[in-house]
Amino acid sequence: MPSAAPTGRYDFVVVANRLPVDASVDDDGNVSWTRSPGGLVTAMAPVMAAADGAWVGWGGAPDQEVEPFEVDGTELVPVMLTAEDLEKFYEGFSNDTLWPLYHDVISPPTFHRTWWEAYQRVNRRFAQAAADQAAEGATVWVHDYQLQLVPKMLRELRPDVRIGYFHHIPWPPLELFLQLPWRKQVVEGLLGADLVGFQRAGDASNFVRAVRRLTELTTRGQVITLSKNGRTERHVRAAAFPISIDSGTFDELARTPEVQKRAKEIRHELGDPDVLLLGVDRLDYTKGIRHRIKAYGELLHDGRLSTISTTLVQVASPSRENVDAYAQLRDDVEQLVGRINGDYGQVGHAPVQYLHQSFPMEEMAALYLAADVMLVTALRDGMNLVAKEYVAARSDDQGALVLSEFTGAADELTGAVLVNPHDIDGMKDAITYAVHMDPRESRKRMRRLRRRVLGHDVNAWSQEFLAVLTAVPRRDTHV
Repeated sequence: MPSAAPTGRYDFVVVANRLPVDASVDDDGNVSWTRSPGGLVTAMAPVMAAADGAWVGWGGAPDQEVEPFEVDGTELVPVMLTAEDLEKFYEGFSNDTLWPLYHDVISPPTFHRTWWEAYQRVNRRFAQAAADQAAEGATVWVHDYQLQLVPKMLRELRPDVRIGYFHHIPWPPLELFLQLPWRKQVVEGLLGADLVGFQRAGDASNFVRAVRRLTELTTRGQVITLSKNGRTERHVRAAAFPISIDSGTFDELARTPEVQKRAKEIRHELGDPDVLLLGVDRLDYTKGIRHRIKAYGELLHDGRLSTISTTLVQVASPSRENVDAYAQLRDDVEQLVGRINGDYGQVGHAPVQYLHQSFPMEEMAALYLAADVMLVTALRDGMNLVAKEYVAARSDDQGALVLSEFTGAADELTGAVLVNPHDIDGMKDAITYAVHMDPRESRKRMRRLRRRVLGHDVNAWSQEFLAVLTAVPRRDTHV
């Protein structure tokens, strides 16, 4: 066993693809930082506030070497990525190989050896940065598919630390995962962790099946045993820890007079429709936006929804615009929206309000409050926090949620109207049912949804994961 490398000073280290802040550079070359709005940042904020911790991640701009700096009591440790790293590691292997492969091959994944080499190189850089920051016996929490090799690399550098890894996206069935040329290396990378967390129990089971197929290791339920020279070295647990949102804060925001007033203004600006449908997604082919808009267009054509008094607001925030599949998706969606508005629009009324932009939290809360029916129809999604945000915003116990059964949220949100987004006729029936739902049933469903979302928030998620991780015995690395 190698002796532990020189240690840093932080007892808790988060390793993620991005820092919780975004870098911006002015005309004079000066760098400034603003807090990122992402879900992981929100999830980890209370954990980091309570810990003497460091966060290792990329700062958001290429070819930028920045010394570690402190924000709100957390040491932020930028990892430098070159423009080539971004092209091959991030846009290439992470988002054009792993992302489509892990989302049921909705779009064909691309396999390039140079991308894999870049993925290894960048993961090694992240692992080294984490090793440099972690104190003796520290807890290190690695996040998501961009960094699947970090646990093993970090363990080789620092066998004294506890390592947790959380996989935010789906883990695919074995038959799909086996397409990856570097499948064994990825599995071995994750087995460097003590605890590997997933959104759904099915994802954890898929991972364990991959371990059984690709290694000689012993598995028993969720536990994988690693041995060396016939002697048990350690155990790795794979389990589900469904992520959530800061639901209390969202609930409070939606109760403010300003947000409630804005919700009424939104409906008025849309012409006070009888029915307001809402979709909120990153513009991603996994989100089922085309299927949703197609179903809506057919409902208008069939006369099951009024072309005059129904509006669909589709928020599609920009995403990965340098990847060809995403540029094609934007063209497809905008063509579909234009066709529906051309066929069914009236002077002063467009059946689809399409917004290719992002909005602040306050505006999103108002949109959720304004909507009669929320449409979350992803073809495959690790969790989908938009569904939970909608529920958290509905303190009036009104509204209905149409939710894809292929989201992690479907396991928890049992008051939703579940739908198979590939079944256009079934989706049309589900939307119609939600629109015409009896108010008493709607309130009953929403109360059930809110009990779950408010009772299991992001703090509960992080505490549950860390409680299991920190229960792992410390290892004597000097034997």
